[in-house]
Amino acid sequence: MQNIIAVIGAGTMGSGIAQAAASSGFNVKLIDVSQDALHRGMDTITESIALLVKKTHLTQVAGDAVSARIQRSSDLLYAANADVVIEAVFEDESIKREAWKNLSSICKESALFASNTSGISITRLAGAVKHPERFIGMHFFNPVAAMKLVEIVRGNRTSDATSQAAHELAQALGKVPLEARDYPGFVVNRVLLPMINEAAFAVFEGLASAEAVDQMLKLGANHPMGPLALADFIGLDVCLAVLENLQRGFGDDKYRPCPLLRQMVDAGKLGRKKGEGFFKYPVVVTK
Repeated sequence: MQNIIAVIGAGTMGSGIAQAAASSGFNVKLIDVSQDALHRGMDTITESIALLVKKTHLTQVAGDAVSARIQRSSDLLYAANADVVIEAVFEDESIKREAWKNLSSICKESALFASNTSGISITRLAGAVKHPERFIGMHFFNPVAAMKLVEIVRGNRTSDATSQAAHELAQALGKVPLEARDYPGFVVNRVLLPMINEAAFAVFEGLASAEAVDQMLKLGANHPMGPLALADFIGLDVCLAVLENLQRGFGDDKYRPCPLLRQMVDAGKLGRKKGEGFFKYPVVVTK
């Protein structure tokens, strides 16, 4: 089993993956070109570990050991000796391809390459690396610590050995790997995002308030969280990017993003991470 995992991107998903890997005994290198993002990511991990210790889910000694297994850097060269490289940068194909192009020239030949994309073609992303047979999709879900699923997505040239290694890695992280074909949105987001989009349309068209829409889905469909609160949790910018990818990938206007969703993203109302989306939230000030 691989020992060193490099996680590229220290945002919500990257920091969550890094914590999950360190908690499972792996040595982790958390890498982000932004020092601010690295600080925020590590603060998030530290706070998460402290909460687990407070709730007695983890001893202080074990929590300290998890933190000690995570090292950070703003230099991609830090990933050179990693056995696994998991990319979790923003959901934009050009940004991801550029990251993989650079990583492909840095990392060792035997490394497993995995993208945490929520719906971008694995086959296209694999075109940015020298060995596409070693490239695969591993789509984690937020919050990584609590969500068990990892969607495993093979590209057109992904090898059987790479697929097996990805399944084994997901299991080693305490996750349940389930395979999806390389189509826009894979499975979860292809089903989930149209629902969120329709909830946004319900507000946009004046059918009901955001509060009422969420209450109706919670009480009428037994959802633990309303679709608009979930959109705020995911990030409205991420929701918009996934919907745009679905519409572009299938050429079908049934995936067209709600104008209200686009307007909110343009206004910087991105959900929980910005303190306001469909609902308002306390703003967390990072050190």
